[in-house]
Amino acid sequence: MKLRRIMVLILAVSTMFALVACKGNQAEETDKKDDKPVATKAPEATDDKEDEPVVEVAPEPVTLRMAWWGSQARHDKTIAVIEMYQELNPHVTIQYEFLDFDGYFQKLNTLVASDDCWDIMQMGGNFPAYLSKIYPLNDLIADGTIDTSNTTDAFLKTTRYNGIQVGVSNGVNTYGVAYDPALFAEAGIPEPQEGWTWDEYAEICNTFKEKLDIYGSSKFDDFAAGCGSGIPQYGLDYNFYATTNDDLGFDDYTLLVDYIQMRADLTASGGYPDPGAIAEIKDIEGDFLVTGEAAMTWVASNQFIALSEAAGRELKLVPMPRRTKDGPAGSAIQSSQMFSISTDSKNPVEAAKFLSFFWGDAEANKILANERGMSIFNNVIKALEPDLTPEQIKVNEFVNLIGSYEVGETNPISPAPSQEIQDYYKLIIEKVIYGEMTADQAAKDYYDFAKSKFD
Repeated sequence: MKLRRIMVLILAVSTMFALVACKGNQAEETDKKDDKPVATKAPEATDDKEDEPVVEVAPEPVTLRMAWWGSQARHDKTIAVIEMYQELNPHVTIQYEFLDFDGYFQKLNTLVASDDCWDIMQMGGNFPAYLSKIYPLNDLIADGTIDTSNTTDAFLKTTRYNGIQVGVSNGVNTYGVAYDPALFAEAGIPEPQEGWTWDEYAEICNTFKEKLDIYGSSKFDDFAAGCGSGIPQYGLDYNFYATTNDDLGFDDYTLLVDYIQMRADLTASGGYPDPGAIAEIKDIEGDFLVTGEAAMTWVASNQFIALSEAAGRELKLVPMPRRTKDGPAGSAIQSSQMFSISTDSKNPVEAAKFLSFFWGDAEANKILANERGMSIFNNVIKALEPDLTPEQIKVNEFVNLIGSYEVGETNPISPAPSQEIQDYYKLIIEKVIYGEMTADQAAKDYYDFAKSKFD
């Protein structure tokens, strides 16, 4: 019996130790589990950026240099648009200067020689002489930096050279004759009409000298009148320059004689100012039509508004005279001038952004008011329609009239030696005026000179 109690006691102690050992093992296993990383559910993603303030990085300051030539009205309007753009784009500063035509190209030639051209340059038909300094706009148009969605490729072609977009037209225009209808009435002379001839023009000039003792005409652009438009008046297949720009477009020097002779005769009669008087005309404000010393003047249609404003009285526009009433007009629509970006510019993209605004912004162009010519952008034309002045309406109607004329194949781009050829034409006319040559001799000499520039 005693032995049985001892065996039960031993069994109970053994069981107790087994239980303690088991609990110890369970605690050890628990401790081991606590040492392991615990997998938890990832928190929901939240957009912390919405709670953070948006910090806009201001654009780097940019300074652009810009220049142009023209009248005081052009200066004032252009400066106003520059100031508008700077207000909208505070990081951009545009340093500008404006000069007369001769002073502009004298300055430009100096800058070309020093590789320091303006960022933005106004250019005319003589731009091929500066082609190495013109930054192509093709890529800037393709990527939308310059917005051309409101114009057409036909208009862009007026400033495209060998596939290179060298600029975008500041406006299209044409040439004509501005005149003072009140002076015509005072002299008892019928106002000139479309289809009038050079003979009628000469007669009117002499009549004004006789009746009112004023010039019938202020200065003309002799090259444009006698060569650029004068030669096509002999037929639609005629051009002063060949359409390929590598030769003259006619082979008979005598086609030049009549205009040269007329200019010399009118100077001799006093119906047209002599070279000394012409040299006194520095700008539109000094034109003899503005000052009342002449009844007519040569004008690009885009300058008619400034001419009228300077005169302060009603002026009218008529197409240039023709050789014969039923002959070709010799007139055509063209780009007045363009703005180009210089290859010397350190900020061509910023320059392009400004020019896109200048050309295509409706509010900016309400200020510019077609001063450089009719806009090639449809949105601008539409925006300007309600606010057109009588002078602007005259210009639009005039440009549309010239645009309706039949013309032969032309090349709107002047060849490289064009400026030299134009300068020599002025010199050759003066030689006839001063009796140093006959008109026939001058025409032959001039033809040979111009022809030699393509040899």
